[in-house]
Amino acid sequence: MTATLLLAVALDLALGDPPNRLHPVAWLGAALAAGRRRLCRGRAAALLAGGALLSVAGAALAGAAGAGVAALAARLGPAGLALEALALACLFSLRDLARAARRVGDLLDAGDLVAARRAVARDLVSRPTEGLDAGRVASAAVESVAENLTDSFVAPVCFYLAFGLAGAAAYRALNTADAMLGYREGALEWFGRAAARLDDLANLLPARLAGLAIVLGAALAGEDARRALAALGRDRHTTASPNAGWTMAAMAGALGVALEKPGAYRLGQGPLPGARDIARALRVFWRAALVAGSAALLLSWIVALFR
Repeated sequence: MTATLLLAVALDLALGDPPNRLHPVAWLGAALAAGRRRLCRGRAAALLAGGALLSVAGAALAGAAGAGVAALAARLGPAGLALEALALACLFSLRDLARAARRVGDLLDAGDLVAARRAVARDLVSRPTEGLDAGRVASAAVESVAENLTDSFVAPVCFYLAFGLAGAAAYRALNTADAMLGYREGALEWFGRAAARLDDLANLLPARLAGLAIVLGAALAGEDARRALAALGRDRHTTASPNAGWTMAAMAGALGVALEKPGAYRLGQGPLPGARDIARALRVFWRAALVAGSAALLLSWIVALFR
C-alpha cells in the first residue's frame, strides 16, 4: 500500500490530471450532472431525498469501481501495483492545482487583472469574480490552495490508507458531489444538503490534519508557524464549513495576510495577498503535503502493528 501511494503521488506530479475524456472524476461529474437534471425538482422533501439518493449512489458507484480495480490489481502482480497507483493518482490533483494557482499569480504580476479573474474562476473557485480587485483575486487563489490540501490530497490519502482504493474513490465522489451541488441557493439549498453534510463529515479528521500540517509546513518554508497556529486557533470557525477554516486560517497566519470572501468571511490579520503571496502559499502547500502524507503513513503503520 505504501509503494502504491508513493507511485501515485509521483504519477500525479509527473503527469497531472488526464484529459476529461479519460478522467474518472470527470465521468463521475457527468453522471452527477445527469442525475441532477432528472432528480432536482419538486418540494423541499423531494429535493432533499433526491439529492441524498444521488450523492450516496455516486459514492457507492465510485467505491464499487475502486474495489473492482483493486481486486483486478491484486491478481496482476507487479503490473497491478502500477494499475492501482494510476487509479489512485486520478483522485489527487497536486500538480494541476499548483499550476492553476501559479497561472493566476503570473497574470496578476503582469497586471492583467481581467485574465486573472477569468483564470481563478475557471480553475480554482466557484464564486463570481467579475468585480474582484487584485487582492481578492489573489485571496481566492490562496484560499483554494489551502482548502485543496485537504480535498485534493490529504483526505484521499487518509481514506486510501484506511479503506483502500474503494474508500478513496467513494470520498472523491462525495467531494465532487459537494462541489457540484452543495450551494445554499435555489433548489440546491435542499438538493445539495446531503452532499454538503456528508462531505463535511468525511473531512472532519483530514481537514484538521491538513491545518496542522500547514503550521509545520510554514516552519519548513521559512514562514511564521507561530502566527499560523494563532490564526488557526482564532479564525478556524469563521467559515460556514466546519473544515475549510482550518487550512485557510492557518495559511493566512503563515503568510501574514487576510483571506477574504466578500460577504462570507475574513481570516487572518494583515493586508490582502498579492501575486508574490500565491507563490509563498505554494511553498507552504508542498511542505505541508509532505508533512501530512508522512503523518498519515506513520499512523497507518502504527495501527497495523496493533492489529
